[in-house]
Amino acid sequence: MTIPDYQTCMLPLLKYIEDGKEYLMRKAIDSLANHFQLTPAERIKLLPSGQQAIFHNRVGWTKSYLNVSST
Repeated sequence: MTIPDYQTCMLPLLKYIEDGKEYLMRKAIDSLANHFQLTPAERIKLLPSGQQAIFHNRVGWTKSYLNVSST
Protein backbone atom coordinates (compact mmCIF):
# COMPACT_ATOMS: atom_id res chain seq x y z
CA MET A 1 0.00 0.00 0.00
CA THR A 2 1.16 3.52 -0.61
CA ILE A 3 1.34 5.99 2.25
CA PRO A 4 -2.13 7.54 2.53
CA ASP A 5 -2.65 11.29 2.19
CA TYR A 6 -3.93 13.36 5.09
CA GLN A 7 -7.53 13.32 3.84
CA THR A 8 -7.56 9.53 3.88
CA CYS A 9 -6.33 9.59 7.49
CA MET A 10 -9.16 11.81 8.73
CA LEU A 11 -11.92 9.25 9.36
CA PRO A 12 -9.62 6.63 10.92
CA LEU A 13 -8.15 9.30 13.24
CA LEU A 14 -11.61 10.46 14.26
CA LYS A 15 -12.62 6.88 14.99
CA TYR A 16 -9.44 6.39 17.03
CA ILE A 17 -10.19 9.38 19.27
CA GLU A 18 -14.00 9.15 19.33
CA ASP A 19 -14.14 8.28 23.03
CA GLY A 20 -12.88 11.77 23.89
CA LYS A 21 -9.84 10.62 25.89
CA GLU A 22 -6.39 12.11 25.44
CA TYR A 23 -3.95 10.16 23.30
CA LEU A 24 -0.28 10.54 22.59
CA MET A 25 0.40 11.45 18.99
CA ARG A 26 2.88 8.60 18.58
CA LYS A 27 0.22 6.09 19.69
CA ALA A 28 -2.26 7.52 17.17
CA ILE A 29 0.38 7.31 14.44
CA ASP A 30 1.12 3.68 15.32
CA SER A 31 -2.58 2.82 15.38
CA LEU A 32 -3.19 4.45 12.00
CA ALA A 33 -0.10 2.81 10.49
CA ASN A 34 -1.50 -0.54 11.63
CA HIS A 35 -4.93 0.38 10.25
CA PHE A 36 -3.42 1.11 6.83
CA GLN A 37 -1.15 -1.95 7.08
CA LEU A 38 1.95 0.09 6.32
CA THR A 39 5.18 -1.81 5.97
CA PRO A 40 8.12 -0.97 8.23
CA ALA A 41 9.76 0.77 5.24
CA GLU A 42 6.65 2.90 4.62
CA ARG A 43 6.49 3.86 8.30
CA ILE A 44 10.03 5.25 8.30
CA LYS A 45 10.24 6.71 4.79
CA LEU A 46 11.38 10.31 5.15
CA LEU A 47 10.27 13.54 3.55
CA PRO A 48 12.73 14.99 1.01
CA SER A 49 14.09 17.19 3.82
CA GLY A 50 15.10 14.04 5.69
CA GLN A 51 13.77 15.52 8.92
CA GLN A 52 10.49 13.65 9.45
CA ALA A 53 8.74 10.46 8.41
CA ILE A 54 6.16 11.05 5.66
CA PHE A 55 3.40 9.20 7.50
CA HIS A 56 4.05 11.11 10.73
CA ASN A 57 3.84 14.33 8.72
CA ARG A 58 0.57 13.27 7.08
CA VAL A 59 -1.04 12.39 10.42
CA GLY A 60 0.18 15.73 11.79
CA TRP A 61 -1.56 17.56 8.94
CA THR A 62 -4.68 15.48 9.57
CA LYS A 63 -4.62 16.54 13.22
CA SER A 64 -4.13 20.16 12.24
CA TYR A 65 -6.97 20.20 9.74
CA LEU A 66 -9.30 18.54 12.21
CA ASN A 67 -8.10 20.88 14.98
CA VAL A 68 -7.58 17.93 17.30
CA SER A 69 -5.49 18.48 20.41
CA SER A 70 -3.13 15.82 21.71
CA THR A 71 -0.35 15.48 24.24
